[in-house]
Amino acid sequence: MVPTVAIIGASNDRGKFGNKAVRAHLQAGYTVYPVNPRETEIEGLKVFHDLDSVPDPVDRISMYVPPKVGLAMLDQIARKQPKELYLNPGTESPELVQKAEEAGLQPIQACSIIAAGVDPAELEQG
Repeated sequence: MVPTVAIIGASNDRGKFGNKAVRAHLQAGYTVYPVNPRETEIEGLKVFHDLDSVPDPVDRISMYVPPKVGLAMLDQIARKQPKELYLNPGTESPELVQKAEEAGLQPIQACSIIAAGVDPAELEQG
């Protein structure tokens, strides 16, 4: 079965990690669900405006938004019951980690691009 990933904060800007994560997970063979309330298409994929709209199941959720946004989305994340929740560098905070754990999630504070087996530097020029 093909693994799935929802990328919260996916971006059309190929210089941003929210875009690099989309490309890295596609390269690694994932079914990718970009999540961004202001976009309609990223890297040729349909964009979901919220996590609740993403089809189940979601194996991995990878966050590229500020901790405050992550906190606001925690209920949606918990409803998805992902096997993995990645809080990429800059998205984590002690409060977000604590509340995620209280919600029964096991947040991973690491780069999901590297976890997908891709070197982010390889994605610099698209």
